[in-house]
Amino acid sequence: MEIRIARIEDSESISLLMQELGYKTSVGLIREKLKEIAQSDIDQVFVAVIDNKVLGCVSCHLTQLFHQEGRTGRITSLIVLKRNRNTGIGTRLINAADYFFQSNGCSRAEVTSAYHREKAHDFYQKKGFKQNEWRFIKHYDV
Repeated sequence: MEIRIARIEDSESISLLMQELGYKTSVGLIREKLKEIAQSDIDQVFVAVIDNKVLGCVSCHLTQLFHQEGRTGRITSLIVLKRNRNTGIGTRLINAADYFFQSNGCSRAEVTSAYHREKAHDFYQKKGFKQNEWRFIKHYDV
């Protein structure tokens, strides 16, 4: 298995991963996001690839902390194809995220997960994440 930075040609595979989680994410949107991220120093997407097939991805973002030293690393998506879960792919993707965050001055990392994804919650806790804060969201029309 290879963990590498996502490429534009991975757009279709990543879109299918997102759809497996229930997000209606088009190939075009993923392509545009990957183009933007390629120009960014504070964002990165990694994919897990076996035999030229993308089996998982993790999107990582850095946020400057105002109230203390360092940055926060934020995982905004972590997906492994359902048939490939529990094979170590998610762990390898988390390790890539951890490396990205630590090498970019992060003092902590965070991830959010929908209430109904209990298996994901167990996975994150096994990887060292602890539930300790509330999150409030306000949506805007785009």
